[in-house]
Amino acid sequence: MKNKVGIYYAYWTHEWDVDFNPFVDKVADLGFDILEVNGGTVGQMSKDERKKLADHAKARGIELTYCIGIPKAYDVASEDAETRKRGVKYLLGQIQGIGEMGGGDLSGILYGTWPATMPESSLTRQDFLELSLNSVRQVTRAAEENNVVLCMEIVNRFEQFLLNTAAEGVAYCQAINHPNVKLLLDTFHMNIEEDSIAAAVETAGDFLGHVHLGENHRMPPGCGKGHIPWDELALSLKKINFKGSLVMEPFLVPGGQVGKDIKIWRDQCVGYDLDTEARKACAFMKKTLEAVG
Repeated sequence: MKNKVGIYYAYWTHEWDVDFNPFVDKVADLGFDILEVNGGTVGQMSKDERKKLADHAKARGIELTYCIGIPKAYDVASEDAETRKRGVKYLLGQIQGIGEMGGGDLSGILYGTWPATMPESSLTRQDFLELSLNSVRQVTRAAEENNVVLCMEIVNRFEQFLLNTAAEGVAYCQAINHPNVKLLLDTFHMNIEEDSIAAAVETAGDFLGHVHLGENHRMPPGCGKGHIPWDELALSLKKINFKGSLVMEPFLVPGGQVGKDIKIWRDQCVGYDLDTEARKACAFMKKTLEAVG
């Protein structure tokens, strides 16, 4: 079975809350298999809006996946019990909304808030991890009932303080001990935190549920301007018999809330056409995966 390759809608947008339907057609025309959208937006949609998006994607042969960095007001690892309670409700809303649409992967910083640094507190990092674990355990049954796989994204130390390496992510999944809780590894973040991308993938092993793709400076894969070892990644995914999805998450354009949150301060698309680069990146990634079987 070939791995499906997708792209995150916010490659093209300045804001997180947008109409996703035009991007269904765009990614289908560019050769992708998947469109990844904002889980938070999906959780706030009406049933009719969700049905329209799901039907549109199905008609174009596009699979939908979902991603979110939980806002601070819903931090499931917060010291404040009411904030954690809101966070659990926030996650449940997304899980149930995705369930209405047929289920799928909900990935991202689902275990805390994004972005986050270690709070000034008497609590230790392990204390915050325990608060996080207790919150996520409250949504695993709903995830199972709605055919949603929760993929905890491992990100760099400058964006979150709880899970920064594949090994830490594996320990988190083992503590949850539920088949609907897995990991998301991202090449951009692995490039910062891991000794080896291949070793990180192999460490994740069967816990790996989803992969994000991007160059070390958030350009698209195969753009020729980064140093991520794509062949090494493909070989390591083959070695662990990874069956999941790979979604590009490049960010090139400053401006709006997306540019502010991702910290894109310079225009990296000068001389580029976004659609052309996305099409090239899709073809590059599929060819790279096919080359290893």
